[in-house]
Amino acid sequence: MKKILVIDNYDSFVYNLVHYLEELDCKVVVRRNDQLHIDDPEEYDKILLSPGPGIPDEAGLLKPIIEKYAATKSIFGVCLGMQAIGEVFGGKLLNLDEVYHGVATKINLFVEDEYIFNGLDNELMVGRYHSWVVEKALPPALQATSYDEKGEIMSLRHKEFDVRGVQFHPESVLTPEGKRMIRNWVDGPDLHNSKKEEVSKSEKPIH
Repeated sequence: MKKILVIDNYDSFVYNLVHYLEELDCKVVVRRNDQLHIDDPEEYDKILLSPGPGIPDEAGLLKPIIEKYAATKSIFGVCLGMQAIGEVFGGKLLNLDEVYHGVATKINLFVEDEYIFNGLDNELMVGRYHSWVVEKALPPALQATSYDEKGEIMSLRHKEFDVRGVQFHPESVLTPEGKRMIRNWVDGPDLHNSKKEEVSKSEKPIH
């Protein structure tokens, strides 16, 4: 059973995400972004960063947690969570002229090897609730994995770490394949455990 820490950024959708994770037999603990210690994530396999109001700099320990655990934990950011990932690794946020609140739009997958989209079509409908996006000019460490029809980034990932995010809400009824995306993330690689396996293999004698 995977232990997952959900960072609650004071969002009304957070327990929809928790419910999805519990359906997948995960042990889930929820902590608000200003009611936990920076060392608390140590004991968890994966970290989910919830949506929330405002901008990442207003979200307690959200960005410091990404900075500390990106190299050793599997991290998945939703909406505000993705924006925080973008900023931590050098991206910038753009305030859109159009506010999306409970709007379903089409996205197009940009890469074939993004595991949260395993088994899904290249075009997907997703539910959006946001007025900010990560700017298209990404820093070298990040890669966009899907775009909307206007060319805005709808998901991204770190090129080295198991850190990724989506701008839309997979837990929304407006995202029909959202539960599959969450399952793919839960079942996906665990960078921390992978490193342990690599060390174990390197210690085996050569015959």
